[in-house]
Amino acid sequence: MIRRLVLCLVAIMLFLSGCSGTAPATAVLQGKVIIGPLTPVERPGVTPTVPPEVYAARKVMVYDTDGKNLVRQVDIDSTGHYRVQLEPGTYSVDINHAGIDRSRDVPKKVEIKPGEIVQLDIDIDTGIR
Repeated sequence: MIRRLVLCLVAIMLFLSGCSGTAPATAVLQGKVIIGPLTPVERPGVTPTVPPEVYAARKVMVYDTDGKNLVRQVDIDSTGHYRVQLEPGTYSVDINHAGIDRSRDVPKKVEIKPGEIVQLDIDIDTGIR
């Protein structure tokens, strides 16, 4: 009888510890990356397929608030998406500027709160004309 009571109390304590109501200690930064143009002449209305190696050559760079210390270098998958789990805080997000790449979307300061998912899409201009 005492053994059952002790087991029941332990189970209740474990259950209650999981229901403490604390927010997750991490957050997510994610987005879609568009890269182009890929050739000197592209027809209007025709969107060329971006080869996986084009995405692989580019990275999303996450720096501290001042933009001086690199926190994470994030790969872009073969479909142009990236996702990274970060501690809550304020970050400066940029790209690795492969070749003459540039973007009007970055650098950008991003504040991430606990348990939050922040979407930051990035359009990279390759400079090909």
